[in-house]
Amino acid sequence: MKKFGFLSLGLIGGSIALAIRQIIPDAEIIAYARRQETLDEALRAGAIDKGVTSVNDSFHNCDMIFLCAPVAVNNDFLKLLAPIISEKTIITDVGSVKGSIHKAVGQLGLTANFIGGHPMAGSEKTGFANANPLILENAYYILTPTQNVPDEAVSEYYSLVKKMGAIPLVLSHKEHDYVTAAISHVPHLVAAALANLVHDHDSAEGTMKLIAAGGFKDITRIASSSPDMWESICMANAENIADLLDDYIRSLQTVSEAVRARRSGFTFDLFKASKEYRDSFADAPKGPIKKIYACCVDIPDEAGSIAKVAALLAKSDISIKNIGIVHNREYEEGVLRVEFYEEAALDKAVSLFQSLSYTVYERS
Repeated sequence: MKKFGFLSLGLIGGSIALAIRQIIPDAEIIAYARRQETLDEALRAGAIDKGVTSVNDSFHNCDMIFLCAPVAVNNDFLKLLAPIISEKTIITDVGSVKGSIHKAVGQLGLTANFIGGHPMAGSEKTGFANANPLILENAYYILTPTQNVPDEAVSEYYSLVKKMGAIPLVLSHKEHDYVTAAISHVPHLVAAALANLVHDHDSAEGTMKLIAAGGFKDITRIASSSPDMWESICMANAENIADLLDDYIRSLQTVSEAVRARRSGFTFDLFKASKEYRDSFADAPKGPIKKIYACCVDIPDEAGSIAKVAALLAKSDISIKNIGIVHNREYEEGVLRVEFYEEAALDKAVSLFQSLSYTVYERS
């Protein structure tokens, strides 16, 4: 019988525990949490078999231990686990930055026992109360194994991720941090800076805020993310973020100079190149940024689920513009994304889904 341990049991840790319970019903699952109330909630939900409020020998013979706290706390957990775990134990984490924990693993001599993990799923909601195994379905789940961890352990983790319904991808921890800096960390900073730029240049009457519409809202949507979480991420991946920001600033300076000089063809080429690249993304909208009427819906990952949703909408005379699975769900809720041609259709669809007890997340 497999034994899994969880150190901290919030949204992601709780969701993974629930997913494991579904696919390995007889697994033994033990969890640490600071608050007994969290453990009691997880016990009632059947997510765990035992809860403890201290990191102790209960974790000795675990096959796998998930570290589900912020980076600095996970590093402290490693120190507590080092003298406790058995040779077979694999430790993993769920953080969005890998450099710091891989360094700590090396310093503690745990490289034969560690595989970094990053499920690219999440929500603005926190805590075990919001845990849901569907969060993981069809989401990319990046693994960053050390050079010394057994290949068999990587294969088993890879298989577990697939069974949970996620899409595993193996990268080095350095490549992971550089990639996530480019596609996630820098864009969040850019969105925050742009939102603050408009705030700082708006009139006393708030005219810019009043008329801000689709394009601006789309670009700055992620500026609404948790300040605490993003402060931690930026400090943990500072060099990659700063290097990419420097490149971006230089490119913006070039754009600024070309626009000020009214350099003919420059902006055309800029938009043409960016459009071609952005349109090559699987879910990219064609043409200029337009108002998007979309929602995300949690559905089970089983045959016929998408067809059932499409049939429900068709039966209610609601036309679909686009429908697809969301793979990178770290900052996007709902496994199925449905886009409509107009706001009225979106409102009607949301009401329909809610009346049938689907969990729906509207895109703002």
